[in-house]
Amino acid sequence: MINERMLPPVAFTEGEALAVFFASHALRHYADLPFEAETNSVLRKFYSYMPEDIRDRIDRMRKRFDLATPMRHASTPYLSLLLEAAIDQKVVRMEYESKQHKRSRDVQPIGIYASNGFWYCPAYCFNRSDFRLFRCDRVRSVELSELKAADLTQVHTGNWESYIEEESPAMELYVELTASGVQRCETELWPAHKMQIQVREDGTGWLGNQIPASSLPFFGQFFIGLGTDAKVKAPDELIHVMREVLDKLMAQYR
Repeated sequence: MINERMLPPVAFTEGEALAVFFASHALRHYADLPFEAETNSVLRKFYSYMPEDIRDRIDRMRKRFDLATPMRHASTPYLSLLLEAAIDQKVVRMEYESKQHKRSRDVQPIGIYASNGFWYCPAYCFNRSDFRLFRCDRVRSVELSELKAADLTQVHTGNWESYIEEESPAMELYVELTASGVQRCETELWPAHKMQIQVREDGTGWLGNQIPASSLPFFGQFFIGLGTDAKVKAPDELIHVMREVLDKLMAQYR
């Protein structure tokens, strides 16, 4: 992706060097990285070339500073290929395994990003003629496709959702949240599912947004997982989905 050429010497202050070191060090929670070998090399170089007193400070700081990320055991070996395709605007054919089935898709990646311990790849799906979000740990293979790439120079990881042409009718979601529910939603519903979370002065809040009908199973499972920290008021279709899931759960333990 980047030409292997040597860069001229760059002078860092102690604070800058520590910032770079720990920014890279925090990524260790991810099992796979698009620049994994390079990241490890950078850490080794920064550590080995620093004066002894700064190395000692780093050793002490490692026990005092961290960016917590859930540990995931799923492998994501194709991060570099997906990122390279996004940068070069190439179409790839990937074998993707969802919860329902495994199938080949021709997609043009927009980029990759990490959220809550998982890697995601928004992409234009030529099979669906629309933008879709893919979990990178569910990608089983990647190879170049013969399809002509679309011009997606203006589409990136920050705006791709605005280009989605919804295939199912939108429904108005409204959920009351406790303070703990607000924190859970802020952590787990972004950026894979951007939600408009309104917070009151006491820390409680509510969720208000439009969601496609196709996402009802996901949100049903999610809000059930929040327990009493979330109370879904609308839509009725989502409440019905949640009741069905809870009935099956109750039947499992009878």
